[in-house]
Amino acid sequence: MIEREIVKEKLKEFQIQEFIHSMMSGADFSHAIIKKTPLGDKIIIYAAKPGMVVGRKGENIRNLTQDLKNKFKLENPQVEIAEIDNIYLDANVIAERIVSSLERFGSMRFKQIGHKMLDTVIKAGALGIEIKLSGKIPSARAKSWRFYQGYLKKSGEAAEIGVRKAITSANLKSGVIGVVVRIMPPDIKLPDQIEILSEPMKEEGPVEEVEEKKEKKKKGRKNKIEPAKKKKTKKSKTAKTEKPKAKQEVVNTEKKAEEKSEQTEPKPEKEEKADEEKKAEN
Repeated sequence: MIEREIVKEKLKEFQIQEFIHSMMSGADFSHAIIKKTPLGDKIIIYAAKPGMVVGRKGENIRNLTQDLKNKFKLENPQVEIAEIDNIYLDANVIAERIVSSLERFGSMRFKQIGHKMLDTVIKAGALGIEIKLSGKIPSARAKSWRFYQGYLKKSGEAAEIGVRKAITSANLKSGVIGVVVRIMPPDIKLPDQIEILSEPMKEEGPVEEVEEKKEKKKKGRKNKIEPAKKKKTKKSKTAKTEKPKAKQEVVNTEKKAEEKSEQTEPKPEKEEKADEEKKAEN
């Protein structure tokens, strides 16, 4: 099955890393990457001290390639060495240094060792660090001690992928002390992190133009209001002048009506007789 083959390859890679770690004890070994190429298997070793990995005239690399070829049956293994950019941001290197200092000075100075490592890692630019020591430190009963500083993710995708973790153990006369180191690097991308690329600059030109437009609008409103008032005054004057004209017209119409009524009224008898006499004479 394909799944079984994948599991076998991962187990093989883990065993190779453990073997290289045991061979490079004093070189501050971080991790190794195994790649398959057409020419053979390529192994890249990341360490803080590459000179100790190479050895005198490349003796350590030759011995390592022979051991990998014989023990793990790798086809034409090619070993390359890469240096770590910042050793204080690598959890494996920090854990190895804590183990070496505990084995050298003993468990009595565990607080001094823990606080010193916290300061060095935070000064290197890490966002947060956590160190856990568990075992007989230094009492007869086993207990755990935790050192922490800064900001550290404990759950979610950022904690699983972004946070660097290392687990090792220190062998002392009193017993075994377990060491767990978690470091949150500064280049981690958090889901709630927002960056403002550039702030909007305040320019003087557009602000002045806006103020000029506002002033023009105010003036236009005043001009609109003033003619409206004048029209009202004109209407009032015309209304006043129209009133006497209407009165005169009423008077004229009354006079005309009187004249018509006079014309239509019947004439008296004397006038009728005089008219008849004039007609007879003619």
